[in-house]
Amino acid sequence: MLDILFISDYVCPYCLVAKEALKQALQETGVEANITWQPYELTREPKPQVDTYNDENRKKKYVVLVEPCKQLGLDMKLPPNVVPRPYTRLAFEGWFFACDNGKGDEYNDAVYKAYFIDEQNIGDIEVLTALAEKVGLDGAAFKAALENGTYTEAEKAAVDYARNELKPKGVPTIYINGEKVAASEYTKDEMIRILSEQVPAEEVFGFSCS
Repeated sequence: MLDILFISDYVCPYCLVAKEALKQALQETGVEANITWQPYELTREPKPQVDTYNDENRKKKYVVLVEPCKQLGLDMKLPPNVVPRPYTRLAFEGWFFACDNGKGDEYNDAVYKAYFIDEQNIGDIEVLTALAEKVGLDGAAFKAALENGTYTEAEKAAVDYARNELKPKGVPTIYINGEKVAASEYTKDEMIRILSEQVPAEEVFGFSCS
């Protein structure tokens, strides 16, 4: 069993591609892993929000994700037409609620895809509530938790820990069994290679003849 720490933000396109590549690599290899998602806000309130949609430099950088997206079956908008880029504090507070109600992974997937595929404003509480209901959560309870700040301190502590203790130079940053791994292509093949370096060959159950 691998322990994987995945530091990410919902508005980071590299994070979604890496997450999906890791997910598919784990499915294909059969490697078992315990994944811990570590919130990291790229833009914390009240810092000014950025406009990624009209940023030509960012668009040029995102080109490297086009081929991995095709291979992974991700119809991502690079970048999505959501201006300005949303703050993600509320989205992460919603994730804490989802985790407490057994839907953390489903909510995680829904928020990423809502932003990068459906171009929804995931900084909006109504949008987040609809996503919560979509994955089977109680919408009224979810909305109340966000409005009342039930998870505000937990979210702040998690982001502070990422920034001040883990100190990633960027996201995604991935640790496997406490060791930071180098990922740059964000493809399934790269993730399979990374996983194979972490476990004995006999424990990797990919397609094979024996």
